[in-house]
Amino acid sequence: MKIKTIFTALAVALMTAAALPTFANIPGEEVPKEIRAKQIEARIFEINRMDKSSLTQEQKQELRKEVKSLKKEAKRRGIYLSVGAIIIILLLLILILK
Repeated sequence: MKIKTIFTALAVALMTAAALPTFANIPGEEVPKEIRAKQIEARIFEINRMDKSSLTQEQKQELRKEVKSLKKEAKRRGIYLSVGAIIIILLLLILILK
């Protein structure tokens, strides 16, 4: 009976694990993720150091849009695990280690 429960839990975990997103896949990406993250950080730091008093309103808007898009790109470059997946993994570990 115990083996049947282990196999059932394992099957459920494998089915849900197949649907979980892992690293964000950006088409045409050629730069390694660590290098791109450093590039994003450097660009945001450079924008923050700029003297924005001499810029026009349109230029300031473009900079804000660029910073927003860079921050979104930086957030997409991570591992995503749902709460349900974490609970299932914990349950499996408890079942296996008992």
